[in-house]
Amino acid sequence: MPPSVRAGAMNHAIFRVARLHRMLAGQLLRRVGLHPGQELVMMQLWDRGPQRQTDLVRLLGSDAATMTRTVKRLENAGFVRRRPSETDRRASIIEPTTASLALRKEVERVWAELEDSVVAGLEADELDTVIRVLDRIEDRLGRAVERHAPLS
Repeated sequence: MPPSVRAGAMNHAIFRVARLHRMLAGQLLRRVGLHPGQELVMMQLWDRGPQRQTDLVRLLGSDAATMTRTVKRLENAGFVRRRPSETDRRASIIEPTTASLALRKEVERVWAELEDSVVAGLEADELDTVIRVLDRIEDRLGRAVERHAPLS
């Protein structure tokens, strides 16, 4: 391993794992006609019901532009419909369509297969440790993002 990579071994490990995870997720989701991230939007809508687009941004830790593109693609595929909010003229309500309900079981199967690929061979205590460590890393990264956010 080159010295520059060795100096950031954790960064490199996270990058490699995230890249491979996204690659596998993309391959599996392609079977059901989705791209990575779209399944997360659908899961929120199936579990929570119709949501304001701004709430989806917050729930998924996304940004407005990315969510707009994602919703537009899901809408074009016939999986969601957008309607104006009855209480806030500036807000759009995103709701799953009847057509998306057939997709739900397929997405759940894909998600389970992805999970199996990630945890295969890990003992329960190892899995608990990995999840605890990743939660701590996520917390630290979230704080760093907040510290480095530009002032509005």
